[in-house]
Amino acid sequence: MAHPVSLDALLKQCRVEDGARFDPASHPTRIADLEGIGKSDGKHLLRRGVKRLSELQTLLYANGTWSLLLVFQAMDAGGKDGMIKHVMSGVNPQGVSVTSFKQPGPVELAHDYLWRVHMAAPSCGRIGIFNRSHYEEVLVTRVHPELLVRQKIPASLRTDAIWQERYQDIRHFEHYLSRQGTVVLKFFLNLSKEEQRRRFLQRIDEDQKHWKFSASDARERTHWNAYQAAYHDAIRNTASPHAPWVVVPADRKWMARLLVMETIIQALEALNMTIPEPSQDLIDDMAVVRKELVAEAPKKGHAA
Repeated sequence: MAHPVSLDALLKQCRVEDGARFDPASHPTRIADLEGIGKSDGKHLLRRGVKRLSELQTLLYANGTWSLLLVFQAMDAGGKDGMIKHVMSGVNPQGVSVTSFKQPGPVELAHDYLWRVHMAAPSCGRIGIFNRSHYEEVLVTRVHPELLVRQKIPASLRTDAIWQERYQDIRHFEHYLSRQGTVVLKFFLNLSKEEQRRRFLQRIDEDQKHWKFSASDARERTHWNAYQAAYHDAIRNTASPHAPWVVVPADRKWMARLLVMETIIQALEALNMTIPEPSQDLIDDMAVVRKELVAEAPKKGHAA
């Protein structure tokens, strides 16, 4: 029987900063136990984390320099939507944008594949969340290379080298973002094929989950091994210290959410943000406006 692992140790195990050293076998889809933390404890820590994340978001917005990009990738039924809903439940929606990258339409297909992604990157002081992302171009498109034809790429450029070229593009793009003050965190919710089967059955058997079901998603299971290989190659080729991958064991939802929450909190705390000191002009303005507001107070004996 495997010994329980501590939360800190698991967070380190999940993080991949050097793709050349990435070993898929060391990243299970399920962790049996966390040391000293059960499901009820995990939910309590998640609630506490939501409060802390709200505080950190306020600092991020107030500083107005750093930004945070969270990329979520997973096999179908991997839990991306629920992850975003639970982890981000306490943040101010005015400071967060969620972009779900669906199949590109005519406008997107007329541009390079990173065009729509760069347009959705978070501005200073904000958190941007990608529900699927630019990585679809080395995942779905790699499993189904016929999609390259729709992207209007000249035939002479659609060679076997295109995947390595795209990995290079993505590495440069993410490095560029990091040099502009965007903290990039990429999460692969690592789901087992058996857990996916169980979740698809739930969507069929439970009336309230019918809206989640897609026959095409279920049929993509026939390409399971190809997708796993594509994910592993993407991680190997794009993990770096400035844009790490976090390979999250996703079979247990509460544990996956806790790991993602703690990773985000640690990244924001590492920025050492504080409420910025007001400029002298602002201090002077506040002093003047304060006097005006005090002078407007109702006189004694007069109703407010």
